[in-house]
Amino acid sequence: MKTQVGIIGGGPSGLLLSQLLHRRGIDSVVLEKHTRAHVLARIRAGVLEQGFADLLRLAGCGDRMDREGEVHEGVNIAHGEDLHRVDLHGLTGGRTVMVYGQTELTRDLYEARDAMGGVVIHEAEDVQPHDLTSDAPYLTYRQGDELHRVECDFVVGADGFHGVSRKSIPADVLTEYEKVYPFGWLGVLSRTEPVAPELIYARHERGFALCSLRSRVLSRYYIQVPLTDRPGDWSDEAFWAELKRRLPSDVGRRLQTGPSIEKSIAPLRSFVAEPMRYGRLFLAGDAAHIVPPTGAKGLNSAGSDIQYLYHALLDHYERGDDSGLDSYSQKALARIWKAQRFSWWMTSMLHVFPDSPAYDRRLQETELDYLFSSEAGLRSLAENYVGLPY
Repeated sequence: MKTQVGIIGGGPSGLLLSQLLHRRGIDSVVLEKHTRAHVLARIRAGVLEQGFADLLRLAGCGDRMDREGEVHEGVNIAHGEDLHRVDLHGLTGGRTVMVYGQTELTRDLYEARDAMGGVVIHEAEDVQPHDLTSDAPYLTYRQGDELHRVECDFVVGADGFHGVSRKSIPADVLTEYEKVYPFGWLGVLSRTEPVAPELIYARHERGFALCSLRSRVLSRYYIQVPLTDRPGDWSDEAFWAELKRRLPSDVGRRLQTGPSIEKSIAPLRSFVAEPMRYGRLFLAGDAAHIVPPTGAKGLNSAGSDIQYLYHALLDHYERGDDSGLDSYSQKALARIWKAQRFSWWMTSMLHVFPDSPAYDRRLQETELDYLFSSEAGLRSLAENYVGLPY
């Protein structure tokens, strides 16, 4: 099999790039090791920067998002009994975020790929890139007992943190940066009406909490827990009781509870790999970087990678201009590190760190006090939250 762009990974990043390229007449093949059902079963992010939403529209995949998604013009931060609203729309000159679940946008991308006859190969085992520094790279993969080969001009690694793409870059070329946080988020998805029309981030002496949503009838809630905890340690009743403790009283009284549809614990960490290009291989999304979910930058950071890579590939194929490909890693990493900074700042300000000295706790309180007494501080939060320019 021969194509122009071989894409490893059939999550949102890989599917979005494939769809964008196909609409401009550039062929691609997507290799995904899991089934479609497995990909669509993943419960992930739900807050999209305006730039990511615009990219979905450019891909012809924004209609359902625009019908069913929730445009949010603000976000809330709770501290004890105080609840402060950050006016994203007013502070950024009209920019907003879109609340639309990653599962739903992935389904939209699959349907778009089906409608265009896009090539997405599932259950592609043992994917391996070859000859990445040559002018003729290729991919091999196995299905059952058969070994297949995909010849391509470029390889895009969108196969996540544990994928093969980043591991294909020699160790003496790659530099990895990592920070592991000493806690995780216990998340519960419930078919209940959200406690508020906009997200609430809560800092409490017992730990962080987040009230999020997927729709007007589907809520997603989180609480900070020790890394030693397991989902089975928490009954639904215990989760709801602890969540209420960490919210302002009037918010807690409004909280609707119900059976959990899904319950999981995600450890928090930050990770960046440099460079994001090696020969004809380009990394995108979690294959190159991970952020804590605080601030909703994970999927959105992947979106910025796809934005840069899409336009760089267009310039190559339509104008013979490789400057975008040559500068991809530098340009993508410049924005990624800013998203890393914002996620680190939000995480550091809102979480309780085990064994932190009283001095650090007072600084956290002072940071919040400053934030809500300074329009410049609020403006900085807002412009980062809605997404920095590409």
